Amino acid sequence: MRNEQVVVLTGSLQDQAFPIQGQLSIGRNPDNGLQLDDLQVSRRHAVIEQADTGTILRDLGSGNGTFIGERRILEYKLCPGDIIQIGAQQLRFESGGAPPAAVPATEEAAEARPGDTMVRFETPPQENFEASDAANLYETFFRVSETAKTDEQLLETQRRLQAVYAANEIIASERNLRKLFERVMDQIFALVPAHNGVILLFDSETGELLTEYVKTGVENAEVSISSTIVSRAVEHGEAVITCDAADDSRFEAGVSIIRQNISSAMCVPLAHQDERLGAIYVDTRGTTNAFVAGDLELLVAVAAPAGVAIQNARYLEMLEQAYQDTLIALANAIELRDHYTVGHTWRVTNFSVEIARELGWSEEALKEVQMGGVLHDVGKIAVDDAILGKPEHLTEHEYAKMKVHPERGADLLRDVAFLRSLIPYCLYHHERFDGGGYPFGLSGEAIPIQGRLMAVADTFDAMTSNRPYRKGLDPEVSIQEIRKGSGTQFDPECVDALERSYRAGKIDRILQDYYKKEAHSIACPFCSTFIRLSDDAEAGDTVECGVCHRTIRVLEKNNIFYGEYIPQSGTNSVRTTPRPGADPE
Repeated sequence: MRNEQVVVLTGSLQDQAFPIQGQLSIGRNPDNGLQLDDLQVSRRHAVIEQADTGTILRDLGSGNGTFIGERRILEYKLCPGDIIQIGAQQLRFESGGAPPAAVPATEEAAEARPGDTMVRFETPPQENFEASDAANLYETFFRVSETAKTDEQLLETQRRLQAVYAANEIIASERNLRKLFERVMDQIFALVPAHNGVILLFDSETGELLTEYVKTGVENAEVSISSTIVSRAVEHGEAVITCDAADDSRFEAGVSIIRQNISSAMCVPLAHQDERLGAIYVDTRGTTNAFVAGDLELLVAVAAPAGVAIQNARYLEMLEQAYQDTLIALANAIELRDHYTVGHTWRVTNFSVEIARELGWSEEALKEVQMGGVLHDVGKIAVDDAILGKPEHLTEHEYAKMKVHPERGADLLRDVAFLRSLIPYCLYHHERFDGGGYPFGLSGEAIPIQGRLMAVADTFDAMTSNRPYRKGLDPEVSIQEIRKGSGTQFDPECVDALERSYRAGKIDRILQDYYKKEAHSIACPFCSTFIRLSDDAEAGDTVECGVCHRTIRVLEKNNIFYGEYIPQSGTNSVRTTPRPGADPE
């Protein structure tokens, strides 16, 4: 017999454990294996039985119901850690080993992105379901039923409409695509008694139906989906509900509905105007007849605005990507002109983000830091090629010309509304904390924090990177030199944040030469930063540069690895210079 028990979490029997030895009856009568002295509990309320297929919780026709979390069940296959609610009491089901930590009955189901929870499609040989046109269901949902003649029926109709309206308001307010998936599924779980939910969307490039979001009651579980009902939803625009799956004799042993203990499932299309985006799928485990026609209507009513919100969020992501691509194009223009500081923009950007993160800046602020770092030297576009490309130290006259680049950069950004917030990164990154910098000679906190932060990151890269006229300093030496300038050249808080990031190992990977001495490393052909390769790296592998984030193909000649930049369509590839002593050509 399996070693299983229930532990009482609340009430007069709190912390007491009751073993399940074949069967455990629960109720108010003294002859029950677990007696609950609660008027909300029926005399014989529920029973837990150990069967070959698992341990089953069965409600015995109680007046107030038996619940798993907040969901009323008639019959349910228990999983370790499940919280059973009977009357005012909470019970936890445990199976062998150490008991899990107590959790409240209202705990949300585990949520996961694809990869955390395995989603598998199966095609049962036969499946019992009903399908209706989703568009028709959506229209009829918002009409008062002709059969709703009593006050109670009218109030129920009003309650459903209010619930869907509130859910739609919440969904429509979210613009972040990942958060939107979460909000959509949260609202669905609040409206229908689902145990698992999946959002599937078509990939815009391949047309493949991909799992975008999973919400499940079992962490790291495998969620099995019937490909039949998903196909009906996405191909025909139908709202599908399975009918008494657990009791249907036509289901053969081994099909997904039986094996995964699915008693009810629903799937509805996600659409925007005439475009099918994907589908929303939900199911219950071990609860027969969990979904009714009204639940399918609720799911359709939420899916319709969810499709619009998802497409709008996608459009917003496209705009944000276009914004980032524009900034990167500007940064590339600088890198192409200033050959001797190649990779400087990308390293400064990454240093700045790590410093800002150490200072506790928000995620939104970090995004701005990233963009500001990319454009902090955009004013160099206005500097003569002879000055930018000079391998020796600049003369005083040449240096004076170079010093105009912060103001020229600010001028370039000032006329573009969506770039104006980045001006401080350009304009103030050469100001000094003691007032001895340029272009305005500002001091202390009169220098915007963006400039103070950028000054530390910019100087650290200048000190640690190789130049034609000198070799870069060891990063430890550079940190100490910057520390000496704390309070004079640099903002002390920014210096402290840089050093903390460095000590925590967050800076090493960004350094130009950090992986140069590795037996398996190549220089990024775009930004010159060395990229560490795995010990089993082979020619043809692709890697991503951790600094400029470009994709690099690994090539080999004469037992020497080198890198080839994989360009986007319409651009030419660039190869790195191989290690000294080797000629890949």
